[in-house]
Amino acid sequence: MMTPSLDEILEARLGDLERAGLLRAPVVLDGPTGPRVRIGEREFLLFASNDYLGLAAHPALAAAGIKAIEAYGAGSGASRLVSGSLRIHAEAEEAAASFERREAAILFPSGYQANIGVLAALAVEGDVIFSDALNHASIVDGCRLSRAKRAVYHHCDLNHLETLLKREAGKNRWIVTETVFSMDGDAAPLGGIVELANRHGAFVIVDEAHATGVLGPTGRGGVEESGTTDSVDVQVATLGKALGCAGAYVTGGRRLIEFLRNRARSFIFSTSVPPVAAGMAIEAFSLVDREPERRDRLGENRRRMAEGLKRLKSLGAGAFAGRSAIFPLVVGGNERAARLAGRLYEEGVLVPAIRPPTVPEGTARLRLTVTAAHSGEDIDRVLNVLGRSLAGAA
Repeated sequence: MMTPSLDEILEARLGDLERAGLLRAPVVLDGPTGPRVRIGEREFLLFASNDYLGLAAHPALAAAGIKAIEAYGAGSGASRLVSGSLRIHAEAEEAAASFERREAAILFPSGYQANIGVLAALAVEGDVIFSDALNHASIVDGCRLSRAKRAVYHHCDLNHLETLLKREAGKNRWIVTETVFSMDGDAAPLGGIVELANRHGAFVIVDEAHATGVLGPTGRGGVEESGTTDSVDVQVATLGKALGCAGAYVTGGRRLIEFLRNRARSFIFSTSVPPVAAGMAIEAFSLVDREPERRDRLGENRRRMAEGLKRLKSLGAGAFAGRSAIFPLVVGGNERAARLAGRLYEEGVLVPAIRPPTVPEGTARLRLTVTAAHSGEDIDRVLNVLGRSLAGAA
């Protein structure tokens, strides 16, 4: 029997994905991201971006990036511990620490690398990680890369978390959660998690990816909103969502950051983020404080979208009580989600279908997001299109 070629093996696997309604391809935008985007010659309303504050196309960010390139060049040429640490990296880390009101910060090339770096470095053999069932893939993979035992608690279920804390003993115990869950839009009960951690002697790691810039009186995320800033041991955040840039950072105590600098493999063995990203990050932190009206507009748009979706409840849209800018419309089947996304696309609205493995089997959905850059008319239009599309799919 002849050994199949790699192409034959992959063709079979791609066929399996297609039959399961899971074959995907990226949509290529012909221009900057924003509330309206161009694909070829067509303009679309975009309701799938994580650019919550509408900063990705902000001229001040672009200017800061250009200034950084002019001063430091396009790339750093090495990892941070070799020769890739530029002054602008240190300045961005100081800005991140100041923004989050923490002692110190460390930059990572991406939120994915930040989470796997933190978990694999901190949680060692004999430890236990308590992880929310709906945590992001980067957290799941970070748990797998660590040598610690994993205990998964039911989504946002403090009673189940406490049961596991009482049952699972370890040298060190780590509770890890997202603040805002990326596919459901709901928020973790951070106050209750911190209280349980204090009672049972556990450390708390919080991923603020979808909360930074969105939640809290000054946009410092869920830890600010819940009053747990001083109680969360490790705070992970991304620069690529509400802050409009690229990369990620971790903040906490000085010893934590020094340890991660020496033990987080995704930091040690990665070329440092390009100067342009660091320069834009510094400006983004400043913009969050200089332009608080963006959070106000985002709040208004969230309320408008939530109220509109409630009116579509009879068509299966459901009600959304979360405080985030994420509105999941769970339709169940992969093919139904793809058909619904296709109907919206035909009407000039870009909201791709979200299917496994991004979400659990049987929970395929449209994940709508609003940003500060959307107008009220934009939201009304997408609600009208969604209403017609749901009626047609009923």
